[in-house]
Amino acid sequence: MAYYYLMAQLPSLIYEQKPPMSSCEFKELAISQLNKNDAALLNCLSLEPSAEAANGCKFISNWRVWEYNLRYSLAKERAMKLNRDVSAAEPQVYHMDAAAAASKASDEFSPLDGENVIDKARWNAIDSMAGMDYFHRNTVFAYYLKLLLIERREAFNTEKGFAEYKSLYASILESAQNSLGETK
Repeated sequence: MAYYYLMAQLPSLIYEQKPPMSSCEFKELAISQLNKNDAALLNCLSLEPSAEAANGCKFISNWRVWEYNLRYSLAKERAMKLNRDVSAAEPQVYHMDAAAAASKASDEFSPLDGENVIDKARWNAIDSMAGMDYFHRNTVFAYYLKLLLIERREAFNTEKGFAEYKSLYASILESAQNSLGETK
């Protein structure tokens, strides 16, 4: 089914700009115009990978696999930096772009820059999965995911994040010093 009216009334989304509406507002608008099956699929869509079946929706299945690959690759990168073994199950389908994004993000100096690398990779993956038919349900799903990404980026607070980082770093150092003191 094509969603000409819904998609024609939506403003373009640009990663670096403020969202033109909230994801909740979009969801309310979209659900009123989607068929029952597509509305149910939109309701189960999120940035979190889920094992929940996507009822034959290739876009959602591909999104979940890609996101799982990204998270697996991030865990693997972080584990390698800490000289630890990765215990998560390796993905059955491997996405090189997800692994490359994880590697690039782990090389960033600041956690915020790393998160931006990850979210831009997500944005690009969503674009490539949505396809070329602008009025297809995949574009509706992609629009919602992009709104979620913009809202996620908007929620980042540099000052609060840096304060949390310093606090966490201090507690790690204190814990390490306490551990060394106990072994002497």
